[in-house]
Amino acid sequence: MHYGDRYREAWGGELYTTNNRMELIAVIKALSFLKSRIENASSSVSEESLEAPSWTRAKINIFTDSMYVKNGITEWLIEWKKRGWKTSAKKPVKNLELWQELDSLCCELKPHFEWIEGHSGNIDNERCDRLVHLAIEDVLCQK
Repeated sequence: MHYGDRYREAWGGELYTTNNRMELIAVIKALSFLKSRIENASSSVSEESLEAPSWTRAKINIFTDSMYVKNGITEWLIEWKKRGWKTSAKKPVKNLELWQELDSLCCELKPHFEWIEGHSGNIDNERCDRLVHLAIEDVLCQK
């Protein structure tokens, strides 16, 4: 995450999971962290200033190289909800609990999702890829 020249990085992983789950969890963790920081900053605003820091009002942009995340949240989710969390093939949506959590966070924070091509030279995406490899090493070392 970054705002201006401020950066925050985190990584993690799980054994016996899928790439799609990890992609969803990454966005959920980032938005959950941001939500808690915004709530904390807003609740600690003094009565004299009456204004939270500017970053709490900044537009949230999620850049992802996962079409699963981008299409899921911007296109498929609306239809899934209309069909009672079923796909167009009338099968249960995979990773339902994660989609529901992401949906809740998105309803509250209103982030904008943008797809970027992976491994195409985007500095932030390349950094995220390096963090993924750190997470894989961490998880494999815990086996």
